[in-house]
Amino acid sequence: MPFSSDSVRVFLAVLDHGSFSAAARALGRVPSAVSLVIAQLEAELDLPLFDRSTREPRPTDAARALEPRARHVASQLRQLEADALSLHRGLERRLRISIVPELVSGPWTAPLAVLAQEFPSLEVEVLSAPQADALRLLHEGAIDLAMVFERERLDERETFEEVGSDVMVAILAPGFAAPFKGTGTLRVEDLLDLRQIAMTSRHGSHHDSRLILSRHVWRTDSPLATLNLVEAGLGWALLPRAMVQAAIKAGTVREIDFGNASNPLKLLVDIVWSRERPQGLGARRFIALMKEAGRRA
Repeated sequence: MPFSSDSVRVFLAVLDHGSFSAAARALGRVPSAVSLVIAQLEAELDLPLFDRSTREPRPTDAARALEPRARHVASQLRQLEADALSLHRGLERRLRISIVPELVSGPWTAPLAVLAQEFPSLEVEVLSAPQADALRLLHEGAIDLAMVFERERLDERETFEEVGSDVMVAILAPGFAAPFKGTGTLRVEDLLDLRQIAMTSRHGSHHDSRLILSRHVWRTDSPLATLNLVEAGLGWALLPRAMVQAAIKAGTVREIDFGNASNPLKLLVDIVWSRERPQGLGARRFIALMKEAGRRA
């Protein structure tokens, strides 16, 4: 086979540097070695690649025709070498991340974009699951990382890094509960007797008792379903402010103006992983990128 990784590299070096001697300097070789590689390549292809009738060799039409494909091959070879090096350093084949639905609109895509540039061969799988489900999947080994809200209790099987925070707001539909106790202003304790639409796991458990306030609760595992139920006037809910801003602006829901407390609830955001399984290079890098994004926010 005429072309090899070395002959492609030498061929492109001569094209880029304009002479055998300049290509040799760039490659750290002697000019005669570069000239020999090109001569052998021309003999095997039975094609003149460089016109040597002038002081400096000039690429022939055949060389220019082969150049785009040669550059593509060289790029693929560099990527192959990078992938092999990454695997040697501990890059996993696939990184599986679960994100609680309330955080899906958060700033995690930019870190993934950087990760994709640094490790193009890394496969990434992102799924959305309520917090209890995400942590269960983590313990079962079905995912590598869980992006969740801070937990009330630590689990000895887990370790984590804090990567930011999110602001949750209590919302309801205009007119819902306005006649409550004859006033349009609610107190926090009034929520006890109003139906709450709460995000829970598929098994019915909730990740944080601080977010369940009402005695009467309807449960969903989808933030969109939660918002739709609130817009329909069926209850109130705690949802990320970023997620409900458009609905608030449209007037389909409103933030509750409590008479005795501020509305926003700030929750810390953690990335959690298992102590029982080693972290791959991609997981470690993603966590570092998320921490950087959290500091900039």
